[in-house]
Amino acid sequence: MSTLHPTVQPAAPPARFTDLLAAEWIKLRSLRSIRWFLLVATLTIVGLNANGARVSRAEFDSWTAQQQAYYAEFGALHDAFTRPCASLVVLMTAALGAIAILSEQTTGLLRTSFAAVPARRELLAAKLAVVTAVATGFGVLVASVSFWLDEAMLAGRYGGVSIADPGALRLLVASALLAPVGALVGLALGAVIRHSVTTMVALFALLFMIPMFVRENTHVGAVVAHAQPFNAWARLGLVGEITGQSYPSSIGGAWAVYLVWAALAALLVMIAVPSRDQ
Repeated sequence: MSTLHPTVQPAAPPARFTDLLAAEWIKLRSLRSIRWFLLVATLTIVGLNANGARVSRAEFDSWTAQQQAYYAEFGALHDAFTRPCASLVVLMTAALGAIAILSEQTTGLLRTSFAAVPARRELLAAKLAVVTAVATGFGVLVASVSFWLDEAMLAGRYGGVSIADPGALRLLVASALLAPVGALVGLALGAVIRHSVTTMVALFALLFMIPMFVRENTHVGAVVAHAQPFNAWARLGLVGEITGQSYPSSIGGAWAVYLVWAALAALLVMIAVPSRDQ
């Protein structure tokens, strides 16, 4: 009498990291709101920057010779990517990063993803990589198009600058990289807070309100101010030496702020999310 043995199915091979990247990309681009969000954000940023150059061009002939010379040396570069647009970039991309994780947490999809891929940290690393790549692409697009369009409007007698001018390339890179920094911060806060409205309020307070109210006339205030991503961008976009500040920041310190915020955000996601029920 023969004994029947149940057939043992071989275990499925673990998912490769490239597979996880593909899955995270599909999940992100399947969100209709993301596509519309990026389109509207791109048109808004480029349009506001172009409007700044348009206003300066319209008013150029009414300025004194000294004002025109100052604009040709400093102002035209600042119009290439304005301070309000830098604030919008960091807030918009922070919202993008938050949506990328909250859309899965609120629907239960993240729990399903973890059930399918037990290697939670590898899955989160893929999500971080995809969000960073998308945000960087967005940043490069809006920064380069804004610079090209604005300086084309200001070319000739209005003081337009080229990418080879002092500080131009640094401003372009700093503006582009501000986007992934914001996205990673949004992703981290969304992963920890897990509530849409609370996350958006926290992002607004952290990235917009604090830089607005912190004063740099004391050492502690200057340290807090210089540690903000927006203020780091402002330092990187500055042409010439800083005057009149008791505690000025440095170029290297500003780049370090970008790196630290991005690294801490990624570390927070990798530590906090795998250890909790989703």
